[in-house]
Amino acid sequence: MANPDRIDVHHHVVPPFWREDLDAHGGDPSGWKHPVWSVDADRALMDRLGIRLAMLSLTAPGIVGWQGKAQAEIARRVNEFTAGVVAQHPDRYGNFITPPMNDIDAALAEIAFGLDHLHADGVVLLSNYGGSYLGDTHFAPVWDELDRREAVVLIHPTMPPMPLMPGIPGPMLDYPFDTTRAAVSLLASGTLGRCRRVKIILSHAGGFLPYGAFRFSGSLANLEPGQRTSDDFIAEMQRFWFDTALSSSVSALPSLMQFAAPGHVLFGSDTPYARDARVIGFTESLDAWDGFADGQRDAINRGSAFALFPRLRRA
Repeated sequence: MANPDRIDVHHHVVPPFWREDLDAHGGDPSGWKHPVWSVDADRALMDRLGIRLAMLSLTAPGIVGWQGKAQAEIARRVNEFTAGVVAQHPDRYGNFITPPMNDIDAALAEIAFGLDHLHADGVVLLSNYGGSYLGDTHFAPVWDELDRREAVVLIHPTMPPMPLMPGIPGPMLDYPFDTTRAAVSLLASGTLGRCRRVKIILSHAGGFLPYGAFRFSGSLANLEPGQRTSDDFIAEMQRFWFDTALSSSVSALPSLMQFAAPGHVLFGSDTPYARDARVIGFTESLDAWDGFADGQRDAINRGSAFALFPRLRRA
């Protein structure tokens, strides 16, 4: 197809110091390997896929293994490193900052620094922190601040509080499951209903959310008889945005496009954690699928991102 001029909202940075120190801070319980990353190699793949601009984010397990003040320090190093990449290539990159969520006050301080001084495009949060999901009241001050700022938040999955299946790395199965858990946590807790100005992107087409939405909504309504209805929960779910990372297959796209609100599906690649061949294959599947209505493919590739990120609209 002609150059699609894509905006990639699920695109990872791998700071070398973070990668080198990760094993000394608990490692990655998912069983996935962390690749070496460089701007040159990354931009070459972007050019091949027609990605105009990529929003860089740190993937799971993030910085949860660092403790105390060390977590705030590594968050600042990661965020300044990523902002430096953006400053060198402002026409090719944006970024989501990583807050140190083990300390809510430190997280709020880093959100302020990242959005006000580094001019980040948004914030990346993991689906759970030590088994506490994002709807937990412990995280309410963070959500209230993100809502006040009308921030864009990418929710990236991490390992749920359970052992790996033997021979099955977490990103293969557990990550979509945990994204779904995080989304339902935000719904059931009322966080999504309370924080109506924050814009939340769910990774990997929302995990299982579009496929199971009506099961989840009905069950949630049964827990609150006479309060929120199934339709109320569906309407709240449709306030989420969804990225296409590893999810633009001929079996996933019909469910995603049937469920998502217009303009709420965004292009995602998941590079470099997904190997180039996988990223290329899913992107080709997105380009080839013939089920889109007029304008939907262009909206996924770039139009919806331009509507979501103020910096892109200004540019």
